[in-house]
Amino acid sequence: MWWYTALVLAVGFERVAELLVARRSARWSLARGGTETGRGHYPAMVALHTGLLAGALAETALAGRPFVPAFGWTMVGVVVAAQALRWWCIRTLGPRWNTRVIVVPGLPLVTGGPYRLLRHPNYVAVAAEGLALPLVHGAWVTALAFTGLNAVLMAVRIRCENTALGAAPAGAPA
Repeated sequence: MWWYTALVLAVGFERVAELLVARRSARWSLARGGTETGRGHYPAMVALHTGLLAGALAETALAGRPFVPAFGWTMVGVVVAAQALRWWCIRTLGPRWNTRVIVVPGLPLVTGGPYRLLRHPNYVAVAAEGLALPLVHGAWVTALAFTGLNAVLMAVRIRCENTALGAAPAGAPA
């Protein structure tokens, strides 16, 4: 199980890297007149993502969940693909990418990269990772709990983003 712990910790470190990028991006956006909306759901989002990591490790250890190679390695592939999609989103949005909803007035909507295919591709990455990471080592309760709670949170988050984007001049991005 040591390698699974290492994988979950690597995802945790990736989250810290995201927060550093987001902090820099927030400064950039706010310096250009950006406004933040949706602060109320942000603590729940942080708690849910922290719970995903802790739950995956706890369930695997406490419930003795087995690693089933054919399924587990497939889920590792999904986790890696989710990371690639997430960082493609971050690279495409550049300093406009954030874990918060911040809209800078006057900037055109980003329609390149994964945004030419989906309006919210980062949330596809979140959903895929949230299901796959626990399932790498059979933590199906954590996978189901995260997926259900994340669906509720994403309904709130996407509505918040779409409202912010609609309120912004000329469809400025979040």
